[in-house]
Amino acid sequence: MKDSRFLIITGISGSGKTVASRFLEDLGYYCIDNLPAKLIPSLVNIWLRKEVEIEKIALVVDMREPGFLSEFPKALEQIREKASPMLIFLDASDETLLKRFSETRRPHPIMRNKSVIEAIRLERKRLAPIKEMADEVVDTSSININQLKDLLTKRLVKKKRQALQIGLVSFGYKYGVPTDSDLIFDTRFLPNPFYIDDLRGKSGKSRKVRDYVLKSRETRDFLEKLTRFLDYLIPKFVEEGKSYLTISIGCTGGKHRSVVIVDMLKDFLRRKRYDIKVYHRDAFK
Repeated sequence: MKDSRFLIITGISGSGKTVASRFLEDLGYYCIDNLPAKLIPSLVNIWLRKEVEIEKIALVVDMREPGFLSEFPKALEQIREKASPMLIFLDASDETLLKRFSETRRPHPIMRNKSVIEAIRLERKRLAPIKEMADEVVDTSSININQLKDLLTKRLVKKKRQALQIGLVSFGYKYGVPTDSDLIFDTRFLPNPFYIDDLRGKSGKSRKVRDYVLKSRETRDFLEKLTRFLDYLIPKFVEEGKSYLTISIGCTGGKHRSVVIVDMLKDFLRRKRYDIKVYHRDAFK
């Protein structure tokens, strides 16, 4: 059985190796780009002996290294005697690769005196034996960046996906929007307890303020639509591999309406078994 803690990414230039590396980094992999093949067995020995505090490794190797074609097969044979790395080969059609190199205006790494299409075909021919060794071949011709991330998550690291932690923040627009917000919702259209003498000095943690805000039909409609929206959206973030999501709820001063809505969302999301952290930024100013 292959060890999903140890991935080796290789493939055709322009097929998405850099995108895959960045995404795996977000999933907690320690990514090393273009490590000479001769050094891979030494790295594996250090990792297996736990001489470094690295749980998961992803190596990106390809033909940028002059001796890759001859050295990598030997290195892979050596490390497979001690570990079970998963070798992933990224591929794409000639037409797709040609379009990508044209759009980015990047030179092909083995271009030299050849045209781009000649370089692509030559690299494909040379990498054919490496492709045969792969545990997974992923064709990226017809998928975009987000689809590639989704595919890698489902096929390669689904058992190691990090749990999503959700931060709920109430805030007042008069004090500025939280800079780390992923999603922001404005509640200034809801009935404002500030204009009720008995409620003005209380926060949204007060039962009286909470009851006042929630008795409004507007509030109930808003919460119903917001929870349905989050019920749809949050699983998408989980599939993408996002580890932290900040949802900010704002009202004018951050003391009444936003606090009530955040606490309602907290109860809703905890029933869904999400890991929730709550921060009422401006409630007691």
